[in-house]
Amino acid sequence: MTLTFVNSGGRAVGSGTIAFGTHVVDALGTDWATRRSTTPLPAPIAAGARTARTWTVCVDAWRVPLGMHVETRDVSVRWE
Repeated sequence: MTLTFVNSGGRAVGSGTIAFGTHVVDALGTDWATRRSTTPLPAPIAAGARTARTWTVCVDAWRVPLGMHVETRDVSVRWE
């Protein structure tokens, strides 16, 4: 998953956390489970700057039954 962060504020972002919500989905689109994971924000991000990062979001194979797949649908950022 690739995300681009844009700091539109007037001061640098020094730290923060990104939370991913990865869903286990069946062939009909029914959401069976959500696995949450977090990682540090790629900081610092200077005022007016933008940065892009890519992450691999993984789910243990035993959590994804045959015929189902995973989708990362939720992403939230908390910065300081």
